[in-house]
Amino acid sequence: MDATTRILAGLIGVAAIAGPVAPAQAADPPRFELTPFAGARVGGGFDFRDPDGTTTTEQSIDLGSGAGFGLDLGLYRDQQSFYELLYSTQSAAVDSADPSVDGLDLRIDYLQFGGTLLFPEQSDVFVPYLSLTIGATFLQPDGDFDSETKFSGSIGGGFRFPFSENVAAILGVRGYLTLLQSDTDLFCVSDSTQAGCLVRSSGSTFFQAEGQLGLSVRF
Repeated sequence: MDATTRILAGLIGVAAIAGPVAPAQAADPPRFELTPFAGARVGGGFDFRDPDGTTTTEQSIDLGSGAGFGLDLGLYRDQQSFYELLYSTQSAAVDSADPSVDGLDLRIDYLQFGGTLLFPEQSDVFVPYLSLTIGATFLQPDGDFDSETKFSGSIGGGFRFPFSENVAAILGVRGYLTLLQSDTDLFCVSDSTQAGCLVRSSGSTFFQAEGQLGLSVRF
């Protein structure tokens, strides 16, 4: 049983325990929401040039798909909307024709702030939602190379399937768009033994999409 399967099994177990007791809290409107989630993240790549200037040919870096994990915290504004603080992380291997970066492990973290709108009148079985956030992307390569912090935003949507008044399963997707400055050196290192940068970005954006399955608990 892999890590994603264990997490999903745990979420279902919590829902089964929390479901029967949640109606006792239904008299009070929810103020906060806690949503751990797991899923899969795909996409991610950017064009780059040789930072040493020995060639001007553009190459590409693509990231392998893999499991993603995260946590979404919500502060309710009213019954149909809440402010949210979102964190999501993934580790992926780089796929490139350039042997200097091929196989490099890269961790990608998103820290975002925004809000979510709920549309409970659409169905008695599920509640559609729409989320918009802005924040930062943290790119951390393996080894001694410096990490990068870039401005980013996201848009997400999906469905909430209530088990009770305060517990619901979440099934959604989210796209993250990170802004990169062209002709900027990335993943640099400078110490007593080596100095230099892995790549020089020639693109302006970095995009990833994420499927999410989570468990939301309101209190």
